[in-house]
Amino acid sequence: MSDRRLLLVHAHPDDESIGTGATMAKYANEGAHVTLVTCTLGEEGEVIPAELAHLAADRDDTLGRHRIGELERACEALGVSDHRFLGGPGRWRDSGMMGVASNDRTEAFWQADLDEAAAELVAIIREVRPQVLVTYDENGFYGHPDHIQAHRVAWRASELAADPAFGSGEPWQIAKFYFTALPKSVMRRQSEALKEAETEFAVEDVDDMPFGCPDDVVTTEIDARPYVKHKLDAMRAHATQISVDAPWFALSNNIGQEAFGVEHFVLRRGVPGPAGPGAPIEAGGIGEPYTRENDLFAGIH
Repeated sequence: MSDRRLLLVHAHPDDESIGTGATMAKYANEGAHVTLVTCTLGEEGEVIPAELAHLAADRDDTLGRHRIGELERACEALGVSDHRFLGGPGRWRDSGMMGVASNDRTEAFWQADLDEAAAELVAIIREVRPQVLVTYDENGFYGHPDHIQAHRVAWRASELAADPAFGSGEPWQIAKFYFTALPKSVMRRQSEALKEAETEFAVEDVDDMPFGCPDDVVTTEIDARPYVKHKLDAMRAHATQISVDAPWFALSNNIGQEAFGVEHFVLRRGVPGPAGPGAPIEAGGIGEPYTRENDLFAGIH
């Protein structure tokens, strides 16, 4: 196994490609061992193409089973061969958006016992022994209950994995724990560019979007522009959920976003490495001063 090991915890199939696809492809293609853990099958996702409408959420969860295949193709596009569903495929179900009836289903991930779900992730952490773990912030990036729960489970598991008194297997300490991030300045430039582009996707005021963070909280900027094609191919693999008109994409809300090859993170726990050169503004970077890390493994020996 590679001496650089990265673990990502995402809520549904397609989240990995949208938020971290370029980063995953970069590290996988550079020889790092990249492990993706997905917490649900995404059974409550809204199907976009009319020709796939028959897969929409139903009692048999046809969509969830279909999305297993979409995720497999997306991982192949990213060069990621180590993918697991938390607790196995379908162990926990997509909860749907906050406040809907599916939140209350006993099998919903939102209802999962925290320590039970964390124990499943601990087993993976102790097996893979990653130095770096990536997931969402406390708000799940944009408030989805499964994203919030993924944050809680990943955080708890990182603590339990290091505790010799918990469970079986050799304890393992995560060196660096990151949250995904999207800087507001990048969102604003993207919005202006989308207005000028000839695309079918709509534009929305970035201040009305349920995600985005101030530039100054971002600690890490990964310039993975050579791998943006891998990211776009992975997005296309999630055909039920994502419309792609490169370099733009949209979900079922038809709000256009750019598929950046530059992705941002916030180091929440661990010692930051030295700052490195960042991506230029026109490429999706925050720009000068280049005071942020440019490698998730920076400072790890």
